[in-house]
Amino acid sequence: MKPATILSGFAALALASFANASERTATIYIQAVTAKPATPAPLAELQFDTLSPTEAQILTYEAPDLPDEAKLVRVGVYDPAAKQWSSSTSVASVDNFDKGYSPTLILTIGQSGVPISAAIRGVRIDAGQTRDFGPQAVVLVTTPGKQPDLNKPVVLSPEGKQVVPEEKSMLQKYWWVIALIVMMSVLGGGDEKK
Repeated sequence: MKPATILSGFAALALASFANASERTATIYIQAVTAKPATPAPLAELQFDTLSPTEAQILTYEAPDLPDEAKLVRVGVYDPAAKQWSSSTSVASVDNFDKGYSPTLILTIGQSGVPISAAIRGVRIDAGQTRDFGPQAVVLVTTPGKQPDLNKPVVLSPEGKQVVPEEKSMLQKYWWVIALIVMMSVLGGGDEKK
């Protein structure tokens, strides 16, 4: 076997594993907010790609069976093994699951692909506008914020106000160009014609 064939095979394998490394899944759980809260139950499983989060898909969705006295629900990513929420949670009204509303699951992830928070909102369905009544998924990826410019001292006047530097005139900015032109015209002589 040729070494180039082996090398191209390894490159293809590495590229395929890199493409699959960005695909992730997250399970969103729901818990009714009542006097005696029950264990959170799975609501939906989302598949998303950290490189193209707009193509998120809902793999499974189980409509919640909520008690009649529940008015609010808690939504988030839950770890059943540790029995604790592994992301921040949001509280939503049970009206988001009423007839005439389509649930939209919103998952916020960090740049590494780890879920940070989950939320749900019900979007009113207009039967004349759309044929897709099922749940939708939206994945938001956080981006780093603008960092402050450090090591630039702020100049203050004796009164404590910020000093704004004055704008230089054209002569102050380009005096060296004028000096160069004058020097070239004085020192630069041409051939004398006889």
